[in-house]
Amino acid sequence: MSPSAAPFPWKAALHEGLCRMRLDPKTFWAMTPLELAIASGLHAEAPAGGAPDRNALLALMRSYPDRGRMAGAAGGGAVATPDR
Repeated sequence: MSPSAAPFPWKAALHEGLCRMRLDPKTFWAMTPLELAIASGLHAEAPAGGAPDRNALLALMRSYPDRGRMAGAAGGGAVATPDR
């Protein structure tokens, strides 16, 4: 470490990833510091503007349809389809 370089803020990174973002340890340790900063919104390259509008979301859903169960759906069942 060079004399002018600050040490990596492990305590803050661990708190952000494991406590605030509630990542499981395997996911946390698989991330790079840049990925953690972007995912937590602490980096300038984080996407701006929030969520896509309905038309953009529908276009994404048509371009990348789900295969099988919806991710995170308890018990499986219906798959969401966009209104056309």
